[in-house]
Amino acid sequence: MTDTQTGFQVVMPKLGLTMTEATLVEWLKQEGDPVEKGELLFVLESEKSILEIESPASGVLHILVATGTTVPVQTPIALLVGARGGPLSPQEEVTGQPAEGGPPALDDSTAAGGPTTVAARQPDRPIAASPKARVLANRLGLSLEGIAGSGPRGMVVAADVEASAGTRPAIKASPVARNLARRADLDLATVAGTGPSGRVMRQDVERALGGAEQAQAGDGPPAPPGIQPLSGLRAVIAERLSASWRERPHVTLTTEVDATNLASARQQAMAELGQKVSYDALLVALVARALREHPQLNVRLTDAGLEQVPNVHIGVAVDTERGLLVPVVRDADTQDLGQILATLHGLLERALSGRSLPDDLTGGTFTITNLGMFEIDAFTPIINPPESAILGVGRILSKPVGLGGQIVLRDMMTLSLSFDHRLVDGAPAARFLQRVKQLIERPFALALST
Repeated sequence: MTDTQTGFQVVMPKLGLTMTEATLVEWLKQEGDPVEKGELLFVLESEKSILEIESPASGVLHILVATGTTVPVQTPIALLVGARGGPLSPQEEVTGQPAEGGPPALDDSTAAGGPTTVAARQPDRPIAASPKARVLANRLGLSLEGIAGSGPRGMVVAADVEASAGTRPAIKASPVARNLARRADLDLATVAGTGPSGRVMRQDVERALGGAEQAQAGDGPPAPPGIQPLSGLRAVIAERLSASWRERPHVTLTTEVDATNLASARQQAMAELGQKVSYDALLVALVARALREHPQLNVRLTDAGLEQVPNVHIGVAVDTERGLLVPVVRDADTQDLGQILATLHGLLERALSGRSLPDDLTGGTFTITNLGMFEIDAFTPIINPPESAILGVGRILSKPVGLGGQIVLRDMMTLSLSFDHRLVDGAPAARFLQRVKQLIERPFALALST
């Protein structure tokens, strides 16, 4: 069997331990198109992310699964006829057919369980741009330098590249809104955006569709007006948190913390590192230190019993357009502040752009949820299963407090620790929270960490 007679089976990739199925959102190549290895081939949507996937081989595309179809992972979705690692032959490029003809066939490595999965693209790049935008810019011979990005955090998206090339005006829209509009064949130019700077958001597309998107999502009758069925990420959140509240006896401890030194440490860290330092990054570093000293909080309940987790993997709750996500900073207790910043930045960028990998969102042993930016002082967070505890962080507010026999203004903050009383007693939880308080009030103690 020659190379030109072989085919490569493209399957729906399994991009995480918990991923069981995904929806094929869009083919980025058409039936019969020649495809080069590494080119963007299709877009998939899992419960928590939307990802553009590269072609695992070169060949002529034969599509097996239509867009909008949800299939289990490892399901064949396409065949690359004449597939191989190198570029297509001149005859294939011109005709779109294998040089020798013949029906599509799988090569021996594929039939034996060889390389049939694809990987999500996560390039390390100085200019924030979506993979599709990079491919389009390269195709049009444009440099990404100087192109204003309309995506999350100024990311350059395909629409920005098209606008720069003069093909059509740029339309500011979130990734979720673009996905919904693409599915419904809706022109985003006809949708009025209510987001920042007129950005088209998910609710704008849903309003324009008049509920048609939800009605098409299932086989049953359309939902009544004003009713939005729970699906996708919202359904996952509802199921997990309901189970957490039913199964776990939550106890919440609160304490007020003097965060004046934390604010000062943040300013000094920014000057030292030459970049913006978020409070979340500082809190990850401080909480990781406290968990290492108080491992009773770094546990979870399994079918076999109480598991003491040796690694400290801290999740940070993020509000995204798709819903609540909790990206995980792995081995946070072994990273310095600069490493935590870089890790957290990548996790948040992918979460906010709807492109988190499933492994970004699993494996956490403790969660931090910060509502300070919404002027919330204290709240009762719900534990993120299967973890045993979660720390709620309120806003930093200047208050008059007694210090050294005088009334002075200090930056104060409230912490709320919810824990599973089946796994952790009140005293160990209180000692842990007290240690977090001490580290926030004396953040330079981190420098003494060995």
